[in-house]
This record gives sequence, C-alpha cells and structure tokens, in this order.
Amino acid sequence: MGTDRITIFTRDGLVFDVRDTGPPDGTPVLLLHGFPQDSRSWDAVSPLLHARGYRTIAPDQRGYSPGARPRARRAYRASELTGDIVELIEVAGLGPVHLVGHDWGAAVAWGLAAARPDLLRSLTALSVPHPAAFVQSLLTSSQALKSWYMLFFQLPWLPERQISSGKAWERALRSTGMPSQAAARDAELMRDRGAASAALNWYRAIAFSGPGALHAKVTVPTLYVWSDGDTAIGPKGAELTERFVAGPYTYEVLEGVSHWIPEEVPDRLDALVARHFDAVAAQGS
Repeated sequence: MGTDRITIFTRDGLVFDVRDTGPPDGTPVLLLHGFPQDSRSWDAVSPLLHARGYRTIAPDQRGYSPGARPRARRAYRASELTGDIVELIEVAGLGPVHLVGHDWGAAVAWGLAAARPDLLRSLTALSVPHPAAFVQSLLTSSQALKSWYMLFFQLPWLPERQISSGKAWERALRSTGMPSQAAARDAELMRDRGAASAALNWYRAIAFSGPGALHAKVTVPTLYVWSDGDTAIGPKGAELTERFVAGPYTYEVLEGVSHWIPEEVPDRLDALVARHFDAVAAQGS
C-alpha cells in the first residue's frame, strides 16, 4: 500500500485534486462527494476516522476539480466516473480500500463495487440506493416526484442560472436540511458557471450511461445508510437495495436526519462506519 501523500492524480489528460489526510500508514478510506459539493463535504467526518487510525483520501471528482472539467456531456457518463476512481486507487498504490460515497458519490461507489470488487475492502453508500433499486422505485413509488429536478437539470442554461445564483441557491440548499455553513460553502462553489455546468453534466450524461450497473449485484461487504428526512430519496429504493447485494449487508436508517448526512451527523456516521469496518476486519481475520 502506498503511503506517499496524494495531492493530484491524472487520467486521460485530466488533473484531479485530492485531499489526503490522517495517518499515512493507516488503512485507506476513500471518500466520494456528491452534488453540488466537493471533497470538503467530508471535513467533519475525516478527523473522526483519523482518530481511529484511518487514512482518508477525498478527491474532487470529475467536473469539480478545475483541471478535470471536460465540456462534453458524454465525458460524465458512469463508466468515466468510475474509471477515475479506479485510476486513483491503482496509480496511488492504495491497495484494497474502504469506499464511502454520498449522493452521486454513492452512485459511483455502487458502480465501482460491482465492477471492481478486487479494489475494495468494503462499501458504504449514503443516501443513494443501488441503481437498480432506484430505477424500480421510480416506477413503483413517489420517487419520480421527488426526482423532478433531474428532468429540470436536462434543460439548457436555466439550471446553470439557478445553481450559480449565490444566495438564492444557498437558501434552496438550506431548505433541504443542509447546515448553513455548508450551504454557504457549496453555493459559493457553484457561482462559477463552468463548475455549475460540469456538476449538471453528471445528470445530463445519464442517457449516455450503459445499463450494466443496473443488473450487477455487489459482493463486497456493504453498509447502506438512508435518512428519513431526505427530500431527494424516498424509502422505497432504500428498502429494495438489499435485493442487489449478494455479500454481507447492513441497512441503517437515521431518523430525523436530512439528505446531508456527513455534515449533519458526522459522529453518528463515524460510529456506523467504524462498526462496519471492524466487522469487515473480523471477517478477514
């Protein structure tokens, strides 16, 4: 396992920024942020993991790193997003990692766990269920109503105008339960129209992503955490996710918590993740 600090990695000419912190010889935990955030979304969680002896590696993913911001929508399809993280793990020599993803980061993590289980010790997915469970929930519950914004984001220029609006977008984020400090930080990030377009391209590339991930079951030990105050993800997809995990599986519900789990309840998340990691280590011993 590599112990040199990682500040950047490159893939296909793109340069990704990375926050590599904690004990350099600790077991690596790879943290994947979601929309509309960057690696700073893990700032409250990482120190808790460091205190337990874990090393955390949090990249600013495609479109969020200024040096990795291609313009074409196809460049943000699922295979490219997972390919970026495979490259990070392999080039950095991290060995098998504990992978933790939130929101879109969870979607990338599900895809990576299905495609390359050899690179993972475990998977922890926050908020977003397995892709197949999510699609089924769109057809069998009120999830389609909750996901109205995904259609809105397909429109030209208007979504960019909304999410780069500064205070208005900050208020919108707070209305979903995001803590005020995080909302101010993430609204400022999206004031850059280039960053806003790149973030939206994750949604606009859905049509270019193949259906493979929808049929692939995950075999690595998996923890899925959903919160009942989530305005974007309903319970149906969360309940269906177990069907698509063939390995050891744990499902936790955080009551009274919004979509923004890492910022809102870092202590509770740390406890769940640590218990999951300990269980994986015990199974391997």
